[in-house]
Amino acid sequence: MGDQEAPGQEKVVLKKKITLLRGVSIIIGTVIGSGIFISPKGILQNTGSVGMSLVFWSACGVLSLFVLFIVWSNAVIESSSRIFTIVNIKVVLAYAGALSYAELGTSIKKSGGHYTYILEVFGPLLAFVRVWVELLIIRPGATAVISLAFGRYILEPFFIQCEIPELAIKLVTAVGITVVMVLNSMSVSWSARIQIFLTFCKLTAILIIIVPGVIQLIKGHTQHFEDAFSGRDANLMGLPLAFYYGMYAYAGWFYLNFITEEVENPEKNIPLAICISMAIITVGYVLTNVAYFTTISAEELLLSNAVAVTFSERLLGNFSLAVPIFVALSCFGSMNGGVFAVSRLFYVASREGHLPEILSMIHVHKHTPLPAVIVLHPLTMIMLFSGDLYSLLNFLSFARWLFMGLAVAGLIYLRYKRPDMHRPFKVPLFIPALFSFTCLFMVVLSLYSDPFSTGVGFLITLTGVPAYYLFIVWDKKPKWFRQLSVEKYFIEIKQEPTTLFAMDECL
Repeated sequence: MGDQEAPGQEKVVLKKKITLLRGVSIIIGTVIGSGIFISPKGILQNTGSVGMSLVFWSACGVLSLFVLFIVWSNAVIESSSRIFTIVNIKVVLAYAGALSYAELGTSIKKSGGHYTYILEVFGPLLAFVRVWVELLIIRPGATAVISLAFGRYILEPFFIQCEIPELAIKLVTAVGITVVMVLNSMSVSWSARIQIFLTFCKLTAILIIIVPGVIQLIKGHTQHFEDAFSGRDANLMGLPLAFYYGMYAYAGWFYLNFITEEVENPEKNIPLAICISMAIITVGYVLTNVAYFTTISAEELLLSNAVAVTFSERLLGNFSLAVPIFVALSCFGSMNGGVFAVSRLFYVASREGHLPEILSMIHVHKHTPLPAVIVLHPLTMIMLFSGDLYSLLNFLSFARWLFMGLAVAGLIYLRYKRPDMHRPFKVPLFIPALFSFTCLFMVVLSLYSDPFSTGVGFLITLTGVPAYYLFIVWDKKPKWFRQLSVEKYFIEIKQEPTTLFAMDECL
């Protein structure tokens, strides 16, 4: 290894292997994971009624779509929904996020997503804190959450009449995590092909729920929609948690921004992939929630640990045994897509000098960022065995939405700081303002509604500040410190990004 390429050897880089179909499968395959099968419980618990829970599902959907569509779109987006009035709010929030990221993506054409945008707007300190908290909390926590759902659903058919042991769930989950890490280390093409297959599996799982639900509606089973907003009054302090659960279910619309440099014809394929994917996801989510309430009451949904399985047992008879398998495959696809995308974030951060140099190395034959993938494995395992699914979800949400709100706020800053910047697409300023304000407001409010989980996330986020000065800025470290720390693996931030290295002796 070295800074210079050997004579006669081609420079090893990540190849452009992400087509439109693969891009769609990455977004759908990452967004639709466990959220639609687990989050309905968290949202209903914190909103207090069927109607308000559907409002939140709609609002989060629109907020996500706003961010995505703006980042990569070159056309005006028109969206309307007239089927369920109470569904519109959640969809608005998802759309706001999508649109804002579209402008950022067309203006800053680099891989890395949130990290790259924060680095461009706010400088190296906040960018380092962002990747620091992604490495320590967000990605290990998100992978552990979706993996726990995978472990629970894959074991569901074997424990029909009894409770699944938590240890068994976590052991199966650990195996699933390891398989995903090995797959992403071995081949980009195979990871993408498997992602396409898993995307069809999860769409099948969604349809298995939606179709019987529509039949129930046709038969007149609408009793759970009567007085939809009656019930326990929503607590203001519970709304941030409802927001987190809803946005967690939509999270993943930003992952193509992490791998921009690997997408074929990104100017065309990224906006198309985002539009196709988010339209499918939003419609699917809304109809799935409506289907749940045609058969399950609000009280029964709150008591269920596996909502999709409870639904299928009542309507599908023996075929219900297939539902947990499809859901487990859905979760596996989300695990695979998340690891695939976020490993590129660590790769880019290492290239910029904010993570150990080894993370910017690529396998010379397989063309995968092998070290950036492997580093996630031990951190995810620690997170997996340190808490339950819902506490993990609350724990990682604070940091995730804090920095996403900051990244979109950077869009507004760039409009005034760099007015002449080339922008193939410009979004009305009220859209990024709405998204960033909502994210930051909910983050602040969550400090009161769930002070422990949010406080822990906040404290760990703050550890990135001394880490930045200790590992990146401080030049004159004593010899004993260099020997005890991993400082020798860090590149000083004031240096130029290094040439990508190849790993000749891996695997």
